[in-house]
Amino acid sequence: MTNTIKIVIPMAGLGTRLRPQTWSRPKQLVSIAGKAIIEHVLDTFSTLSPSFDIEYIFIVGYLSEKIKSFMKTRHPELNIHYATQLEMRGQSHAIHLAKEHLTGPMLMVFADTLIETDLSFLEKETADIIGWVKPVQDPRRFGVAKIGEKGWVTRLIEKPMDIQNNLAVVGFYYFKKSEELIDAIEEQMKRNTRLKGEYFLADAINIMIERGAKMRTHRVDVWLDAGTPDAVLETNRFLLEHGYNNAKVSTNQTNTVIIPPVFIHPTATIKHAIIGPHVSIGAECVVEASIIQNTILEDRCRISHVNIENSLIGQNAEVQGKFKAINIGDDTKILT
Repeated sequence: MTNTIKIVIPMAGLGTRLRPQTWSRPKQLVSIAGKAIIEHVLDTFSTLSPSFDIEYIFIVGYLSEKIKSFMKTRHPELNIHYATQLEMRGQSHAIHLAKEHLTGPMLMVFADTLIETDLSFLEKETADIIGWVKPVQDPRRFGVAKIGEKGWVTRLIEKPMDIQNNLAVVGFYYFKKSEELIDAIEEQMKRNTRLKGEYFLADAINIMIERGAKMRTHRVDVWLDAGTPDAVLETNRFLLEHGYNNAKVSTNQTNTVIIPPVFIHPTATIKHAIIGPHVSIGAECVVEASIIQNTILEDRCRISHVNIENSLIGQNAEVQGKFKAINIGDDTKILT
């Protein structure tokens, strides 16, 4: 017997914190450790029980055709529905746009949230809602889950004023009945419960709890972010240190020193260079006479005579000269 689980991924935002990388691509297509961010997100669901048939619902907006083209080319095997969010009216609004596809169990994850979790237990889960959480030192930048005496969540609180409750909600949720979430979102909209003009998912969940839904938390140890250049580089470092390192000398490397961990695409060409640690080099890149550390080079970059670290270099970019740190988007040429 198979059951269908819906996986909703809102990704309509402009990705302004990750510019200039996102001028030409949605941030979900920015590369980390040799894979697009959206591919790392999809890896999260590899531990779901085989008894589940998976249907994905992508909430798209900014540069949506690039998302659709990428998924059609790279992952044609996936069953994906698309909904379009043209106005940034919040998380609940985005999910409501997928209403026609939502019945039965559902997972929701934000598109720049990368966690490590085993989802095999969901096959026998009895709670109505699960929110994945991670203890943090200062929870005031996040939403937190308030836990009652019996271990059930009594309320979600956005950006709390104190730090006594440090269980930050990481942006990953399970709903046993997605129809009940849609009903709660519609009630949220009737009440006009918004913050700075946006409908936050936490408020819809609080309505579900008011109506008697049982919500518990599930802790994670690894919670990575991909929303800013610094966060992307930090996540790249973590992934290279935990399974994505492929450091080895290949026929495309001449007089080159590799300092692991690194990811180097097999089609990249490297000559007279020192690469690493914590470097990801994409497909068809050419690197000559350079020293590169803690940097991501996206596909088809051409880099020569540079010493760079802590940098993001977009697709098809060309950099030549002496630089220490640089963040440039796709199709950019800098020659000195």
